[in-house]
Amino acid sequence: MTTLDPALTEVVRGADLAGRTVVVTGATTGMGLETARALAAIGARTVLVGRDPQRLAAARERVTPLASAPVSAVELDLADLRSVTEGADTLADQLERIDVLVNNAGVMFTPLQRTAQGHELQFGTNHLGHFALTTALRPLLGAGSRVVNLSSAGHRLGAVDLADVDWERRPYDKFEAYGAAKTANILFTVEADRRWSADGVRSFAVHPGTVATDLARYMDKADFREMARLAGGTTPGEKPKRMSFATPAEGATTAVWAAVSPELEGRGGLYLADRGISDDVEPWATDPTVAAALWELSEQLVSS
Repeated sequence: MTTLDPALTEVVRGADLAGRTVVVTGATTGMGLETARALAAIGARTVLVGRDPQRLAAARERVTPLASAPVSAVELDLADLRSVTEGADTLADQLERIDVLVNNAGVMFTPLQRTAQGHELQFGTNHLGHFALTTALRPLLGAGSRVVNLSSAGHRLGAVDLADVDWERRPYDKFEAYGAAKTANILFTVEADRRWSADGVRSFAVHPGTVATDLARYMDKADFREMARLAGGTTPGEKPKRMSFATPAEGATTAVWAAVSPELEGRGGLYLADRGISDDVEPWATDPTVAAALWELSEQLVSS
């Protein structure tokens, strides 16, 4: 496909990223790929980040026809902090500046699994891997740069337990663990903006909507029923309402809007949804004290 989805065409109309550089994680499929295509289509030098070299090559073939600037790829596995360090070093060698970093990659509702360093997979991938990558790339972020973290309304499923982020002391609940990981994305956004906004680096958390992507690859029919029940607020045993799903291109619209919208100039630390600023976020996800504590804990975990 050499054209953008109409929903994305509308978002980028009038935007120009010529001379700018964007980096998108999880860019081999779904929303990440659509985000990369949209930003490349308006002139950005685009770097695709993913863990599978063959899928990266295929994604590059889909992005390049839209691009007027170079499209490159960097292999990096967010579930392995050594790989994150190596990937960040590669990016630093290739780039002088990053204007937009879209932390899109993630996993959802996984059974209890652990990253290469032993962290619970959803927290380790969705938050800790992106925390390690973003802080490593901080020297490449300057005035006017934006960090866009893909979160979710699913953050309502759970707050971050700072005493047990890796689910070593509690019975594992994959839905609550996903909620905690998505909460962590918002808390990271809040604290990054507090720390970096004085230098003109602004951060945003994005709820993309309920999107049909391979993020659901770990889910079975029972999980989809439970997700629908939780989303609809029904009680156990009650038939949940039927859910509707956006396409990956539709899901990418708010992240792309976060990357290019002039409405966000001089602003940051915000939760975004439906291509706008949203206050439909739980207080535990924006608590500045918890955000600072999570940052300190994350620094310890990525350096241990």
